[in-house]
Amino acid sequence: MKKHFSFIIMTLASVMMSILNEAGAQIPGQSHLTGKIKALETQYPGFCSVRSLAKTAGGNDIWLITIGTGEKDSKPGIVVAGGVDGRYLFSRELAYGFAEKILSASAENEIKDLLGKVTFYILPDLSPEASSQYYGRIRYERNVNSRPTDDDRDFAVDEDPYEDLNNDGLITLIRVKDPAGNYTESADDSRLMVKADISKGQTGDYLVYSEGVDNDKDGSFNEDGEGGVAFNRNFTFNYEEFGKNSGQYPVSEPEVKAVADFLFDRFNIYAVFTFGPQDNLGQPMKAPERQENARGSSSAPAPYQQGDPGMMRRERVKITSIMKTDETINKLVSDRYHEITGLKGAPPTVSEPGNFMEWAYYHYGRYSFSTPGWWLTSEKGKNAEAEFLKFAEKKNMTDVFVAWTKIDHPDFPGKTVEAGGIKPFAMLNPPQDTTAALIDSHYRFLKAIAAMHPELEFLDVKAENAGDNIYRITMKVHNKGIFATCTEAGDQNIWTRIMRITIEPGNGQALISGQKVQRIQRLQGDESAEFSWLVSGKGKVNITAGAANTGTINTSIVLK
Repeated sequence: MKKHFSFIIMTLASVMMSILNEAGAQIPGQSHLTGKIKALETQYPGFCSVRSLAKTAGGNDIWLITIGTGEKDSKPGIVVAGGVDGRYLFSRELAYGFAEKILSASAENEIKDLLGKVTFYILPDLSPEASSQYYGRIRYERNVNSRPTDDDRDFAVDEDPYEDLNNDGLITLIRVKDPAGNYTESADDSRLMVKADISKGQTGDYLVYSEGVDNDKDGSFNEDGEGGVAFNRNFTFNYEEFGKNSGQYPVSEPEVKAVADFLFDRFNIYAVFTFGPQDNLGQPMKAPERQENARGSSSAPAPYQQGDPGMMRRERVKITSIMKTDETINKLVSDRYHEITGLKGAPPTVSEPGNFMEWAYYHYGRYSFSTPGWWLTSEKGKNAEAEFLKFAEKKNMTDVFVAWTKIDHPDFPGKTVEAGGIKPFAMLNPPQDTTAALIDSHYRFLKAIAAMHPELEFLDVKAENAGDNIYRITMKVHNKGIFATCTEAGDQNIWTRIMRITIEPGNGQALISGQKVQRIQRLQGDESAEFSWLVSGKGKVNITAGAANTGTINTSIVLK
């Protein structure tokens, strides 16, 4: 009996520890997603592999799902990234949903053929600590990891966190009735608070703060809470030194470094699709009429010429806007996005220094596309919160607003203080009954765009007998894809592999004119480059062309 009792106690302790772990570092949302990701590898072993790239400061895994067949890193690759900003929870579902759908269709001939030509690298959640806050004991919008930081630079760390003053498990707002306040009730919806517009004769009668207490008595509320550094502000392009949530230096976080290292090591990647706050699919980027390099010249420096010393110094190009031919592709992909998903207009512009989407284009040199995957279209100049509440009412969404409720607040004794406001995450993520259709339409979009990958073929292959046992070989290398073989921005980027064509004469043959190895210029969609050689001697000649980001093609020519 004693042994059975001990066993029961140990079992209960184990269960309690499991529950505590689930509610702590590995909380339900993260562990559930992890379980689904790992299940894909078990269910589709011939097409899918799963591994952790790194652990965050909070000990959570950054999962990578690789989908394809054959030599996965030696053919054109596409990155699909979710969770770059933890507030956009649906971005995780879009990234994972794409993986799940393409794998479930992997037995179909269309998908089997696509996976034989293209590799997909899917990163479902790049901000696990931030996105998991949705499932936390207190729910609030978060975009940072668990790196302890001194956000308000007062030489104390994480000393002013959020407090749930009305005990509803949510962090919204507090409003304080005060004649010195600069906020007033919105004319569009009296539940909302807006800054008083003096030009319209308005005067404020409320102070408005984030729900919480001024723990360090510096006049600010919740300015130095748990964490951290934002994944989407820690990259090198347009990095903001000493910026809010940007980290001590670029690529300071293990998850950011791991992702950057992984991408830099994958020369086959030609495009990156990000689900997050930045957008160039709803509204494509535009190139300026005149593009200048770092020294003010309107033309880019010439590439290396044959015979130049390997370390020849060139004028450095600093690109800060999309290049003209890349703009054409961005517009094409944007048009297809609207056509396939049915989404209208464009989401509000979100500009963040050090973000992943722009880094992927300007510094990594790949085609880079981003969308939040869902947005509420509102008229210019309209109150976005009021428009959302109208939308919610129309869609019968009753659980998006916390009614203002009186509370006692230690920082405002004797004053009327209320807690309330729009619930966290509500405005950034779609209604639950629309998510399945959105995941399906984005899957169809990504599948259609992947089919446009750069793809080489040989055209007009000729072998002519020039006499005296000498043969002239001519051919074209043609890009039959829609995408160029690399971006214009990445054409001179050292992280972009240069295409080469190589001719290998057989035994008893000699190459008497033309180079054995030649570079192939960047080829836009439906563009060709022509090559010719003179070879002496009969027999078989092998020719290989391409690079990792285009795939490699081979052919043999028998000279007789």
